[in-house]
Amino acid sequence: MYDLVIRNGKVVDGSGLPAFKADVAVMGNRIVKIGQVPESAREEIDAAGKIVAPGFIDPHTHFDAQLLWDGCAKPALAHGVTTIVPGNCSLSLAPLKAKHRMKLVGMFNQIEEMPLKAFKEGVVWDWETFSEYITRIRKGLAINVAPLVGHSVIRLWVMNDAAMERTATDAEIAEMQGVLRECLDAGAAGLSTSYVDMDEKLQPVPSRYADAREVEALASVLGEYGRVLQIVPEFYDSDLTIARLDQLAELSLKYNIPTTFSPLFMNADNVDAVNRVMARVDEQFARGARVWPQVQTRPIDISFSFSVPSLLFMRFPSWYKIMRFGTTEEISAFFSDVDNRQKLIAEAAPLQGLWPTLVLRHVETDANQKYVGKTLKEIAELRSTTPVEAMMDLSIEEGLEAHFLSAGMGHNDDEKVGGLLNHPRVHIGASDGGAHILSFSTYGDTGYLFSHFVRDLNLMTVESAVKKITSDTAAIWGIPERGMLKEGMIADIAVFDLSTIARGEEKFVNDVPGDGHRYVRDSHGVDTVIVGGGIAWSEAKGYQDVRGEVLPGVREMVAA
Repeated sequence: MYDLVIRNGKVVDGSGLPAFKADVAVMGNRIVKIGQVPESAREEIDAAGKIVAPGFIDPHTHFDAQLLWDGCAKPALAHGVTTIVPGNCSLSLAPLKAKHRMKLVGMFNQIEEMPLKAFKEGVVWDWETFSEYITRIRKGLAINVAPLVGHSVIRLWVMNDAAMERTATDAEIAEMQGVLRECLDAGAAGLSTSYVDMDEKLQPVPSRYADAREVEALASVLGEYGRVLQIVPEFYDSDLTIARLDQLAELSLKYNIPTTFSPLFMNADNVDAVNRVMARVDEQFARGARVWPQVQTRPIDISFSFSVPSLLFMRFPSWYKIMRFGTTEEISAFFSDVDNRQKLIAEAAPLQGLWPTLVLRHVETDANQKYVGKTLKEIAELRSTTPVEAMMDLSIEEGLEAHFLSAGMGHNDDEKVGGLLNHPRVHIGASDGGAHILSFSTYGDTGYLFSHFVRDLNLMTVESAVKKITSDTAAIWGIPERGMLKEGMIADIAVFDLSTIARGEEKFVNDVPGDGHRYVRDSHGVDTVIVGGGIAWSEAKGYQDVRGEVLPGVREMVAA
């Protein structure tokens, strides 16, 4: 008798080959038979009319903190995601000395827009080393985790405050190499670094003080283990992005490691730039390098309130400074001051076409409920003011808890984005799950891939889409025994209905420690999600079994 049999489904096995009808039998945590399975099982799933696929892998998340209070990484698991990669963008929660905790929290708050209160109320700091952190997150883990270690925290560990001031000495670099080895031995899937991010004081993060010899020294350690180097390049400039991918290519060739950079956006005004980047990617692959650009599936939609600093305002110093450093009372007073208001209006003028289109999506008071769902242009007309002033006035009236939505800011040319997603060297990722929780909901990027680009637009086949987010990702990241439905492989499986799968509507929920809120999306069309042979989530019963593992990369990378 088998432990589990999934019957009557259409198997899309992750190889890219055509789907076929078959049963899938599981014993323990492994797939033991694919085909006709007449034998009974302790538990059975009728997948008639549904797709049976490998569990999806999300390679760019920031669930580092959430895993401390939620081993399911909700709602990612319910969307068919069975493996996540946290620790991106040079930031991880380990290795971390006690004296640097608040520094790291400040960086997470600034870069990933994670509320300070969530760390205060939801995190019990009982680790310092990477190994201790891994032991900590294993408790109640329902989703697989392939964690990166952040370059910025390695620098802090070795150099202390000097990490934020200068390049490293030879001795310090050697010590960083030793720390990285300890992290890789403890289960780190690779190293992440950033060339653009700023800390809570709007100064460069520690990784940005590293010179090329430091990065190369760390890449050499990755080469000892065959593990991944992830970077955030200067994505706003295609020439700088190309220079970074050339740097990655040389490291990939010299040390035989996979590399990846994120993000790469396809907007109407940057098509030529993206085409140039992808042409260089192809050139480097032709040389034998592995440099994978990460591309998200969803269009860029950003929500914001003035209670949390929004990256939307980074280009406007007066706005961002008061958002970053002001209290609720100080921001409200600043907005109310006539002189300040005129200064803010003038500074916001370059985006004068954007402000009228913003939609008011959430307020706290009954008095302003009548405006919810209207644009700032419509609200301004009703209140006999301008859109920018209406935005400030509503924020004051709502104690800064008025939320505004800027929809379709980019990455929304379906034909061009679809073409990019189909590119054989494009790595589908960049969800940012767990981060920017008051700005946008990334949960459901996988559902959007299938609903929009496969089902609605026919720009991808279901077989190619599944391959992109399963076996391709497992190969790039060296995630062992996952990414394929194959006898002998670990039973990480997603069962979904191609006719109904989709990301749900974005909604505002109160489930963050410290009485915090975030935007999430429910899954649609996902029937059952299996992790390590156990049903981790089902549409019928919700969250169930807890069999997640920490997945280190492997020394021998699968050729892509």
